[in-house]
Amino acid sequence: MQTRVSSLGLLVPQPKPRAKPSPACVRGIDAASLEALPAEAGIYRFLDASGAPLYIGKSVNIRSRVQAHLRTPRENAMLRKTRQVDFIRMAGETGALLLESQLIKQWQPPCNVLLKTAAPAYALYLPKGSLQPQLVDHDDADRYSAHGLFASRRTAEAGWRAQVRRHGLCHALLGIENTTHGRACFAHQLGHCRGACIGLETRIAHTRRVHKALKQLDDYAWPHAGPIGILESDGELTQVHVVENWAYLGSLSASVPSLRLPRGNKLDVDTFKILFAPLAAGLLARVDLQMSCDGRGVRRCAFAFPGQEG
Repeated sequence: MQTRVSSLGLLVPQPKPRAKPSPACVRGIDAASLEALPAEAGIYRFLDASGAPLYIGKSVNIRSRVQAHLRTPRENAMLRKTRQVDFIRMAGETGALLLESQLIKQWQPPCNVLLKTAAPAYALYLPKGSLQPQLVDHDDADRYSAHGLFASRRTAEAGWRAQVRRHGLCHALLGIENTTHGRACFAHQLGHCRGACIGLETRIAHTRRVHKALKQLDDYAWPHAGPIGILESDGELTQVHVVENWAYLGSLSASVPSLRLPRGNKLDVDTFKILFAPLAAGLLARVDLQMSCDGRGVRRCAFAFPGQEG
């Protein structure tokens, strides 16, 4: 490590200068593809000699973000393999996030770590005659008549406990707390239980409220009868992102005004994480889609963008 003499005559160690990316790394990348990168939102892909993605990312400013990659020494190994960088413009950050998640799962780029696998999803199922909900895979939610949508066992437990407190349910009857027969549970002593444990509420009434509390968790599951459209625009590009059962199905635009919908959309927890909170807070603009179905049961959705005929 280099040193310098301070004003007090002390030897002060100097940090090593930060290594710069090898010019050879950048020279190996098609210059025209770098020049074509826009300063708007979307996704970008670092491609190898065969055209396969090494890395997929998103940004509200594609050009700036890719330039940051080119200046990052620890990414030299990826840059040495890169021959071209391409991009897909999106109308904003929401669309970029949705498309990035979808493409990473589709292409499995070796330099991406997150989003490569579909995260598990869980629901709560109440067995007949029981008041203790059990976790089941969300894909089996309809078969079990299960409720809710949770990304982990921990969040499922926390979500159910929040409902228990919100509805004043009895911890003893739910198996959360052990108590001596005839004595109030500790939750009742704290004012969080209406007293089903000591006969202040009938078990039938309490059971009904348990089912009501579980039913309210369905707000986290897909609450719509079909696909919805989310409008996004940056002033130049306007898109409608199509989502159903918390799965991103694609984006409509003036050049692509209709979309064929796949059958049996599998829930995507990452899409849920991207959209649930801003949708619930009213931060995203929802629009109505024009739905159609042919004689073979193939569904299509469309949106009439301004300036289109019909």
